[in-house]
Amino acid sequence: MKKTLRRCAALLLLAWPVGVIAETIVIINVNVLPMHSEQVLTDQTVMIEDGIITRIDGVHDVHIPEDITVIDGTRRYLMPGLAEMHGHVPAAPSEQLDRVFGLYVANGITLVRGMLGQPSHLELREQLLAQEVLGPRLITSGPSFNGRSVSSPQQAAEMVREQHAAGYDFLKIHPGMTRDEFDEMARVANELGIAFAGHVPADVGLDRALASGIATIDHLDGYMQTLIPANDDPTGGVGGFFGVMLAGQADESRIQSAVDATALAGTWNVPTQSLFEHVVADWDVDAMIKWAEMRYMPEATVQQWAESKRSVLGDDNYEAAVAARAIELRRLMIHAMHETGAGLLLGSDSPQIFNVPGFAIHRELQMLVDSGLTPYEALKTGTVNPAVFLGRYDEWGSVEVGKVADLVLLDDNPLEDISATRRVHGVMLRGRWVSAGDITELLETYER
Repeated sequence: MKKTLRRCAALLLLAWPVGVIAETIVIINVNVLPMHSEQVLTDQTVMIEDGIITRIDGVHDVHIPEDITVIDGTRRYLMPGLAEMHGHVPAAPSEQLDRVFGLYVANGITLVRGMLGQPSHLELREQLLAQEVLGPRLITSGPSFNGRSVSSPQQAAEMVREQHAAGYDFLKIHPGMTRDEFDEMARVANELGIAFAGHVPADVGLDRALASGIATIDHLDGYMQTLIPANDDPTGGVGGFFGVMLAGQADESRIQSAVDATALAGTWNVPTQSLFEHVVADWDVDAMIKWAEMRYMPEATVQQWAESKRSVLGDDNYEAAVAARAIELRRLMIHAMHETGAGLLLGSDSPQIFNVPGFAIHRELQMLVDSGLTPYEALKTGTVNPAVFLGRYDEWGSVEVGKVADLVLLDDNPLEDISATRRVHGVMLRGRWVSAGDITELLETYER
């Protein structure tokens, strides 16, 4: 009976009355991390009215009206909610979607850029904004442009027009398009003013993708290939998973020129370093299965991830030392991009191999810090930077008066220790407060 009730709860999560929706909510005596600068505003009172931050002031300087919702922020830290800028959003409505969004909310994710869109996401995007369902703000792509869905330049152009007319936020590029198909897609997209983002098709290459105006390159796709001198690719131009097999021949000195070209083009990158390392690193698979967050995914999914990982490690061409070198080179690229001013955005590509929605973002943040970013710089990739990239920084992305209350309340200071982002005490989604108790209930819904 208990399992039946839990399953029913999962199916109804998006319509669940989780959290408090009130005209006015006040968070008192809290430390604020505004994120527009690296500072901590101590002992603050933050007032939210109708989902908008209307006042931030000293705890003794604000009169608290009666009969409003008050949240105690004592010794806690309030910051903007985090963005997952490369997530795969299941169809709506579905049990899979409920799980993904529930786990995002529990981990302080208040925005997700869906990188494999479908028509059901258009209505879902509006339902989320209207608070009709529980979940992060959704930025949605249309169905993928790839070697199977596109058969000619003319068809590519028509797909662009159709997705633009449908109202998708951007176009998703996968591998497989020819150079002519990609060029026509880019031409029409630029003409209509709809962004395109994702992979770099092998027939296109990094230089052409940058010149086309691609908005984001995800997974650092195409970058490892640029580190290989001409005619020196022993894999025939493939290179394995995002070029991992090329690392042994890669010339580290070529990183800066690729990064400079990226910065000049104004293209942003979503490294999804957690996906790459989870797939290619020489880690013990049985230990990964036991990671705490795996309990929130179906056992069949975790076993499928384990089989995929074992397949990579068991491949005849796999070399642990080359994989480790590929990880090192990618971390150097990430740091160089940050230092050069080529924009970085936080994303994990969840739910993919061992990337559990929400939890994977915290792993991604740690990997950004391991790549040489400070905790503050890493946090900006998931707060200020997404808002700037999407042209919405006047609305959200920092804790300031007048901005939408997409916030997360943490038990510890992530500027001192990036792992503090894992210790979520509460989440606010456009003014809707999801408490620690609500988060526990959400997680219990999916726990095996």
